[in-house]
Amino acid sequence: MVKPVEPNGPSDKGSEGHGVYSVANLVTLLRLLIVPFFFAVLVSGSERSRLAAFGLYALAASTDWIDGQIARRTHTVTELGKVIDPLVDRLLLASGVIGLYVIGVLPLWIPALLVARDVYLLYGSWVLEHKGIRLPVVYIGKVTTAVLLVGFSSLIADWPRVAAAVTGGPSWLPGTTGEPVALGIYFVYAGILLSLATAVVYTRRARAAVHVSPTET
Repeated sequence: MVKPVEPNGPSDKGSEGHGVYSVANLVTLLRLLIVPFFFAVLVSGSERSRLAAFGLYALAASTDWIDGQIARRTHTVTELGKVIDPLVDRLLLASGVIGLYVIGVLPLWIPALLVARDVYLLYGSWVLEHKGIRLPVVYIGKVTTAVLLVGFSSLIADWPRVAAAVTGGPSWLPGTTGEPVALGIYFVYAGILLSLATAVVYTRRARAAVHVSPTET
């Protein structure tokens, strides 16, 4: 029920700071600036623009790993970075899944489900912040983000193309109808299952944290 943030342990990104203009934060800002350009290029409709969109999306996805490594190695964790980094991740995922729906690659239920899940997590984060509670990131959440980014990247590039794993399925389940599909659709299905599992994990941890937190006066 809570939006994940980076944990505070010494084994994570290093000593915390309160600065704004760290290199890691600037990389995160770059990723944020790429998101609207990527979306505009993707929905413009041409084959060339789709390849350009893939390049932008892959660049943005790679910076998610880069800024974390910079922060850890330079010991420049900031409170701002711990807040905006996961938010930018959510925007990047949302722009990918919505853009793929707009160009007709994904059925509506997939972006609807993933966006609803993120709204739920963001609302949970807002509630817990008002109670003075912040939960650390769990490993399954990081895996979920990575799997979805790989899946969306493959679908944007429409590569590699593979034979459908199942035949005779409904049209709202790409990859089950017998038609060749981009391999990324199966990563997306895996990411959906992981997303739901992640939401359950954070809900349980949020409830436990609320139960042990001091009573508000």
